[in-house]
Amino acid sequence: MQTITTWTLTDEALRGASVAMGNFDGVHRGHQAVIDAARRPDTPLGIITFEPHPRQVFNADGPAFRLMNAEGRRNRLERLGVDVLFELPFTRNLSSLPPEAFASDILSKGLGISHVVVGSDFCFGQKRAGNALMLKDFGATMGFEVTIVDLIGKTDGVYSSTAIRTALTEGRPQDAADMLGHRHRIDGIVVHGEKRGRELGYPTANMRVDGLHLPKMGVYAVKIEVRSGDHKGVYDGVASLGVRPMFGTNTPNFEVHLFDFKADLYDAHLSVGLVEYLRPEAKFDGLPALIAQMDADSAQARAILAKA
Repeated sequence: MQTITTWTLTDEALRGASVAMGNFDGVHRGHQAVIDAARRPDTPLGIITFEPHPRQVFNADGPAFRLMNAEGRRNRLERLGVDVLFELPFTRNLSSLPPEAFASDILSKGLGISHVVVGSDFCFGQKRAGNALMLKDFGATMGFEVTIVDLIGKTDGVYSSTAIRTALTEGRPQDAADMLGHRHRIDGIVVHGEKRGRELGYPTANMRVDGLHLPKMGVYAVKIEVRSGDHKGVYDGVASLGVRPMFGTNTPNFEVHLFDFKADLYDAHLSVGLVEYLRPEAKFDGLPALIAQMDADSAQARAILAKA
C-alpha cells in the first residue's frame, strides 16, 4: 500500500482512484462498508483520511480518544486491500477551506479522484458546513461520482467508535471485536523498559500507549504479530496494561510477554490483538505472590488462545 501525505498528487498512475473518505478510527464494520462501496474493477482503491485526527487539533487538551494510532490504521487498511492511502495533513488551514473549495482544490484538482464514498453522516469543510448531499452536488459539477452509504449496525444501534470505546473501557474486548470486525489492536515500536520482567522469568516487550483510548487496566490474553525485524510472525502471549502498582509507577504502560520466545525485539513493530480480559491489575505481597499470579495468568491465557 502506498501512502501519500500531500494534497496535490503528481503521480498520474494514481489519479482516477475510487476512494472512501473519513477518519476511520478503528476501521470498524461501518467503515468497512464504506470502503467496500469504493471498490471498482480496474481502478485503484484509495482511502482519504486525515492525520492528526481533527479532534486532536481542535481539542488538543482533551482526553485521549483514538482507538488506533496512524500506524495501526495503516496496517488495518493494508489488510483490507487498499492500494493507496491519502493521509492528508490536517491543519487549521485545511479546516478553514469552504466545502466547495475542499471538493474542488483537493478532491478534484489535487487528487484527481473519479469516485468518492462517504457515510451518510459525513461532514467536511469550514465549520463542518458541508455534508454528504452537498458533496454529491459538487461531484456532479466537478467530474467525480459520489456514493453515500447509510450507517449500519446491530439491532441495538449503529457501529460506532464511541460504542467500541465503551466496550473496551468495561473490559469487553470480544464485544469490541464484534463491532470492529477484527480484534482491537495496539500497534507500535518496542521500546526499552525497566527490564523487571526478565528478572521475574517473564521478559516483556514494552510499548507506548500515548494518545490512545485505554482499554480497562489489567491483564489480557493476546495474539501478537511481529511485523518487522528477524522474528516476523504471529505469537500467543499475555499482556499487562496498567500503572504497575507493585512498583509505584503511575504512567500507563503496555507490557507484552510472548510465550516460548527469548529473542530481542527492541525497535520491532508489534501489533497486539486483545483476545480476552483476564483480571484487573493488583498489588501483591512480595515477588513470590506476583510470580505465582503471572504463572496462573499465563496458564489461563494459553488455554484461551488454544481455542481462539
